[in-house]
Amino acid sequence: MTNKELYAQLCEQNTDIPIFMQPWWLDAVCAGKEWDVILVTDRETVLGAMPYLIRKRWGMKYILMPQMTQIGGIWINRNCGVMTQDTERIVCEEIRDRLEAMGLCYYYQHYPIDSPCPEIMEGLGFTIKHRVTYRLNDLSDLDKVIDRFSRNKKRQLQKALSLHAERGLNVEEFYRFHTHCLEQKKKKISYSREFMLVMERKATRQQQGETIAIRNADGVLIAAGFVVWDKNVMHYLIAAQDANYNDTGAMALLVLECIKLAREKGVIFDFEGSMIRGVAAHFKQFGSEPSSYYSVQKYYKWWFAVPYMLYRLFTHKQR
Repeated sequence: MTNKELYAQLCEQNTDIPIFMQPWWLDAVCAGKEWDVILVTDRETVLGAMPYLIRKRWGMKYILMPQMTQIGGIWINRNCGVMTQDTERIVCEEIRDRLEAMGLCYYYQHYPIDSPCPEIMEGLGFTIKHRVTYRLNDLSDLDKVIDRFSRNKKRQLQKALSLHAERGLNVEEFYRFHTHCLEQKKKKISYSREFMLVMERKATRQQQGETIAIRNADGVLIAAGFVVWDKNVMHYLIAAQDANYNDTGAMALLVLECIKLAREKGVIFDFEGSMIRGVAAHFKQFGSEPSSYYSVQKYYKWWFAVPYMLYRLFTHKQR
């Protein structure tokens, strides 16, 4: 049995493994690319796992986060009954050694919230960076959730009274709409139509994804979002609004409809918070609370920093 097959079994047995680390998700977002998983075991017990996407370009190998994938890194099996701080360190050391044996130029992943591994990896020679996402942790009382919205968001919801929401927006229409919204800002969409089709199809087949549309009284699509979830968290993955309808309150209504869906599923709502100040301020207006997590990186070849930074600068300008 391969590591990926063993990992699939592990994910079926442990509901705390985030959606972004699930095999079916990685199959979707890494289509046409190579992903694998490192397993650290003690006899037949898996102590930890690290799925990863390995890229090969210009004769160099490096590990990056897959597109549309917010969480990766090392997952610690707290359900195995033998996990201690010493065991956590053993897992990280084993993964450190496996990474070094790969002949990588660079390694970069975002680790799960509340993971003990970033601090350990820092002690093992990796660089960590603090990141923040924004969450609504308690959705049990929807009235209280809305009461925590800012005055501005409440006003926007009042403007949106003539709008209506619908679930199950056709994915082709969603992609065309998102492309249109970005073109209004003179930006290019960062993912392909085929990528969206595969991602949405796999998520909906797993009953872990939904597209939500906001339309006006004439049936015109003016805002749309795509959310995915696991047993614990719903992620506000993609959102778009037609710039001609910025003053309709459509985005506030879209967020509220996504929150309602998260409440139905009994999960936390995660805005996929941005490190961009303006986006973070927007999310905070919905009463969300910051939650910390960390990126972990290492340059194995110092000179790789130059082509990698140029690549990121170029792709950023194209988006």
